[in-house]
Amino acid sequence: MDQKILSLAAEKTADRLQKFLQTLKEDDLANLLQNQAVKGKAAGALLRAIFKGFPCSEEAGALRRLKIYSCCVQLLESGDLQKEVASEIIGLLMLEVHNFPGALLVELANEFVDAIKEGNLTNGKSLELLPIIFTALATKKEDLAYGKGELSGEECKKKQLINTLCSGRWDHQYVIQLTSMFKDVPLTAEEMEIVVEKVLTMFSKLNLQEIPPLVYQLLVLSSKGSRKRVLEGIIAFFNKLDKQHSEEQSGDELLDFVTVPSGELRHVEGTIILHIVFAIKLDCELGRELLKLLKAGQQGDFSSNICPFSIALFLSVTRIQRYEEQVFDLLKSLVIKSFKDLQLLQGSKFLQNLVPHRCCVSTMILEVVKNSVHSWDHITQGLVELGFILMDSYGPKKILDGKTIEASSGLSRMPNQHACKLGANILLETFKIHEMIRQEILEQVLNRVVTRGSSPITHFIDLLSNIIMYSPLVLQSCSSKVTETFDYLSFLPLQTVQGLLKAVQPLLKVSLSIRDSLILVLRKAMFASQLDARKSAVAGFLLLLKNFKVLGSLSSSQCSQSIGISQVHVDVHSRYNSVANETFCLEIMDSLRRCLGQQADVRLMLYEGFYDVLRRNSQLANSIMQTLLSQLKQVYEPEPDMLPPLKLEACILTQGDQISLQEPLDKSSDFSQSTGIGIKNNICASLVMGVCEVLIEYNFSISNFSKNKFEEVLSLFMCYKELSDILNEKAGKGKTKMANKTNDSFLSMKFVSDLLTALFRDSTQSHEESLSVLRSSNEFMRYAVSVALQKVQQLKEMGHVSGPDGQNPEKVFQNLCDITRVLLWRYTSIPTSVEELGKKEKGKNISLLCLEGLQKIFSAVQQFYQPKIHQFLRALDATDEEEEVEVSVTQRAAFQIRQFQRSLLNILSSQEEDFNSKEALLLVTVLSNLSKLLEPSSTQFVQMLSWTTKICKENSWEDASFCKGLMNLLFSLHVLCKSPVTLLRDLSQDIHGHIGDIDQDVEVEKTNHFAMVNLRTAAPTVCLLLLSQAEKVLEEVDWLITKLKGQVSQEIIPEEASSQAALPNHPIEKAIIIQLGTLLTFFHELVQTALPSGSCVDTLLKDLCKMYTILTALVRYYLQVCQHSRGIPKNMEKLVKLSGSHLTPLCYSFISYVQNKNSKSLKHTGEKKKEKTAAGPTAMARALRETKSIPNLIFAIEQYEKFLIHLSKRSKVNLMQHIKLSTSRDFKIKGNILDMVLQEDEDEDEEGTASEHEGQNKEPAKKKRKK
Repeated sequence: MDQKILSLAAEKTADRLQKFLQTLKEDDLANLLQNQAVKGKAAGALLRAIFKGFPCSEEAGALRRLKIYSCCVQLLESGDLQKEVASEIIGLLMLEVHNFPGALLVELANEFVDAIKEGNLTNGKSLELLPIIFTALATKKEDLAYGKGELSGEECKKKQLINTLCSGRWDHQYVIQLTSMFKDVPLTAEEMEIVVEKVLTMFSKLNLQEIPPLVYQLLVLSSKGSRKRVLEGIIAFFNKLDKQHSEEQSGDELLDFVTVPSGELRHVEGTIILHIVFAIKLDCELGRELLKLLKAGQQGDFSSNICPFSIALFLSVTRIQRYEEQVFDLLKSLVIKSFKDLQLLQGSKFLQNLVPHRCCVSTMILEVVKNSVHSWDHITQGLVELGFILMDSYGPKKILDGKTIEASSGLSRMPNQHACKLGANILLETFKIHEMIRQEILEQVLNRVVTRGSSPITHFIDLLSNIIMYSPLVLQSCSSKVTETFDYLSFLPLQTVQGLLKAVQPLLKVSLSIRDSLILVLRKAMFASQLDARKSAVAGFLLLLKNFKVLGSLSSSQCSQSIGISQVHVDVHSRYNSVANETFCLEIMDSLRRCLGQQADVRLMLYEGFYDVLRRNSQLANSIMQTLLSQLKQVYEPEPDMLPPLKLEACILTQGDQISLQEPLDKSSDFSQSTGIGIKNNICASLVMGVCEVLIEYNFSISNFSKNKFEEVLSLFMCYKELSDILNEKAGKGKTKMANKTNDSFLSMKFVSDLLTALFRDSTQSHEESLSVLRSSNEFMRYAVSVALQKVQQLKEMGHVSGPDGQNPEKVFQNLCDITRVLLWRYTSIPTSVEELGKKEKGKNISLLCLEGLQKIFSAVQQFYQPKIHQFLRALDATDEEEEVEVSVTQRAAFQIRQFQRSLLNILSSQEEDFNSKEALLLVTVLSNLSKLLEPSSTQFVQMLSWTTKICKENSWEDASFCKGLMNLLFSLHVLCKSPVTLLRDLSQDIHGHIGDIDQDVEVEKTNHFAMVNLRTAAPTVCLLLLSQAEKVLEEVDWLITKLKGQVSQEIIPEEASSQAALPNHPIEKAIIIQLGTLLTFFHELVQTALPSGSCVDTLLKDLCKMYTILTALVRYYLQVCQHSRGIPKNMEKLVKLSGSHLTPLCYSFISYVQNKNSKSLKHTGEKKKEKTAAGPTAMARALRETKSIPNLIFAIEQYEKFLIHLSKRSKVNLMQHIKLSTSRDFKIKGNILDMVLQEDEDEDEEGTASEHEGQNKEPAKKKRKK
């Protein structure tokens, strides 16, 4: 039969073939075709013949053809055909699709859709036909019956088949094929959305290993459209998967879903990232959409778009050159914004209540670093670059007088520090994980250390130290780069050299070549022409002496450097033993002795360094003491009659004219800094004073509380004081400020601590008599406290103190605790007022000095010892040494706060003439520092806030600085409980009441909410403080509005769900409107207040401008919201009404008040100028500064009104009914004023006729136009 069909098909006409085929039953024909296909015998030729015999021009033929087509599809799905036969059949079927009439195409398509939905596909081979069927359908123009109505072919495909196919179930094994199929189908934007959504929902139903090929097909498909949705869907899926994975790892219980091994998940993510990057290389539009997602992540809530997976993707994209700079800039902005947002949230309870805590970007980036261990080599370069970008951009920037200064303002300093620290952490963790990138990281760090000598590079030094401490052995392979860096030591600043050598110190123990290179460089530097190079050489040699221990040396565990396990391992197995170390150290000592003939700075460094060397390497004591003794003999005077027994001339280098010292040192000598003799005498006096201090410490230390020794100590102090008084007296008369600079004390911090403890706290009976010698001198006790203050000030400024153990943080902290305990006891036991009564000598009150010291210490401890706050507070409370119950930081801080509160209440209860404003201000500063340690949710914090509020309400001291300190404390506490807007409103009413109204005829009722606000403090002190707090509130509101705008722009809200979609934002919108409404009443009071010219008026105008700018931002937000067919809330209408009635008209009145005041001021200045006074320029500048803000404010008001008009039109609510457009700036001719001006001009003309000829060469006076 098959042969007959083939022979008939070979004829020129198909008539006989058609007749023959009509005689055959459908089943027989199908069986014949099936048998031939399975056997592989000319199945293609037979199928071609059958199609020829069933032309589509006849209805019957088309139907029979459809049956055969369906039979072939089943054959293909059966899997019984050979590969070549199946391919031939598919090719034939593809060619024949376009011959079918539209109705049959729909039927054929439906069969496919039903098979897919019901899971009837066996191998999915026939799916190759489906895109051809869809394409054929799209080209049919006739109307087709489908369902209940008639649709065109195009609409049929759009509205029905795609929907039906995507709404049904897809067998997971055909998802990839189906996705691939759609890339060959012409799809509209709407169809693309349907298909993409379906594919994205299938992600969760597939095995992890099946997802990368599906993503690849989806990315290919995205070239037709819906790129943003594809990227969002992929990122959201892996974000969810990562969260589930981390929850599973952190939780103890097994979760419901199937456990995914961490390595497998990361490898899949890595593959998908590579697929996306490859797709972006081919499709620029996809890259642009990815950048848009990153930009959108910076606004609003970025939890959906920004996650570890997406950050890894962005970093991988940086390998594409055209996106590199943009992505890094965006990531850098994202990091700093994240830290700024975090800072804003931490400082405001108002924001914390509205915005839930979200994961910080820094945590996500470090998670990416951790995940990159799973062969994510494509992101390592991006991680390294990002780390260095953050460190370069946000590290400390400038150096002024040797001190590091943050380039940014105080508010943004902390985010910058966090961003820099994040950069360092990224590099350190990447260094640990990826061996191939280590060389590059080390090279870049060392390059920055060498090339940026003029900038502070402590952050790079710290990173280098951490890298080396991680594993010194690893860095042996990079030893050439380290030794190359040593060649630049002579040209680097001393601080950099010290940091660098300290960082590479572990390497010196494991690498002989590195150590030898360093010694060679240091020996050369010893004789360099630059002073810093020689000091660097001393620093390097001293470091070596400290760290190469000699046998039998006793090392202090407290000061020994923390060393990693790998380092200990190296030390044990190293070839350097203690005997070799001793020889090595003695060689270095020989080199250092040559320094004794160099400049004072070099010698001083050597003398100070020897102390630390001895503590680490006690076996070098003999060599060091011999060196120091031989040096001392050069300046020691052996004759017994000579006092002091020092050859001071030997200590001073004279060049040029020989100037002899005047002997003895008396008051008639010249101590000025402007003459050679004066400078010499100053140096000599300083030398003698230094010797006195050293001897005081020595005698006290060996005294064993001997009365005679203490008398010697006191006599030494009297000698010191005499010289100090002479210098101070002469300095006071001198013109130069430099003379007032006090020299650093030579007393060690440990001695100061012991001395203060003995003077104030030692109650041992046997010590009583000897200590009474020192206690009898108030000047000596004042001196002891003053030195303690000096040490704490050094710590605050430099991070360390001078003298022995001054560089050891642990020792300094211990001494701080001891000193604080003594000062606290002295201040609370003997109040300032009591000491003042019995005071006879001049000089500062000791109790006041103690309080000043406490204030500095509390500040320094929070700055440098934040993790040890609990230990510090515990050390202050001597009563609970053996308590077992753990007391929290809040409880301990509250106990200290109560002591200082009592002291402040005592001062406030004193008479006005006895009020000590300096002590009161110090107490407020101490309370401010301690209150930062209280937990905002604790009862102690609430009590502190209530107490501060009560003090502000009930006390009315006319002291501006005290008022400012107390008000700052009040606001700093208040913002951690709730928003301060009501407080601002109340205080503004008080200011208005005290200063009066801009309209002199209006009498303002005094509210007196806070007695601290009075005529003396209301302006500028309290007024400026309130305006700065209002600025912070406006900043918070602006941040919230920006967040809402970002959310609205990211949302795609269906019309029917628009009302429900508004609900999540409702609390934030309500809070914003309440904040602005209350702030509006605050400004309502201030713009009616007759504020004095100057900073108050200038700041108020600027803040009003900000207020209107933020009101405009809110209006623009509601313009966005109205696009989603949402209305504006009623409270927004009320806010607009309030602004129109209570603020805008008064702003224009205030502008007129300022302008009138300035015009009077300028007129008055002009009269003064005629009288030859110099007061003019200042008043002129102030007037110009104030009026400069006026146009900005008017513009801001008009912008607000402009967008209100737009919102009124869009929302169909007449918001402008409450806004009266101002005419204040219209030109008006006021008759009465014009007459007065003209009359004045006439009078001036009459007076000026006599001098008319004299003034012919001068320009005529210009008339002033009244505005």
